[in-house]
Amino acid sequence: MNTASIADFMTKDFATIRPDMPVVQAARRLARYRILGGPVTDAQGKLLGWISEQECLQVAIQVAYYNQRVATVRDIMRTDVLSVTPETDPMTLAQQMLGDKPKSYPVVDAGGKVIGVITRRHILKLLDKLMAPALSRSA
Repeated sequence: MNTASIADFMTKDFATIRPDMPVVQAARRLARYRILGGPVTDAQGKLLGWISEQECLQVAIQVAYYNQRVATVRDIMRTDVLSVTPETDPMTLAQQMLGDKPKSYPVVDAGGKVIGVITRRHILKLLDKLMAPALSRSA
């Protein structure tokens, strides 16, 4: 089997979300990047948390229908974030994604800085590349 790494398939163009940002603005960024969630980082790019489209939707409903205050990302972000490194074994991550684990993971360097995001779709593309030689032999 050929080798492929998370670094080869992760997206390096991801939404930058800060903890002091209004949730509505974060939701706008997630929509613009067409992603289900994104890493919350400090000014140096270090991972602080994760915010999902679902969490943004809950806040948007409260603001729109119940006239509640506008929350910041810090108010609702998850801080118990599972992350991976570029060296994480793709097969291990693929199996982890089968369970109740997240569908997207921030990819961090050794210093904790977010350098990308990897999703199930990226892993499927990676697995397709790994399986292509075997599939072409069987065709």
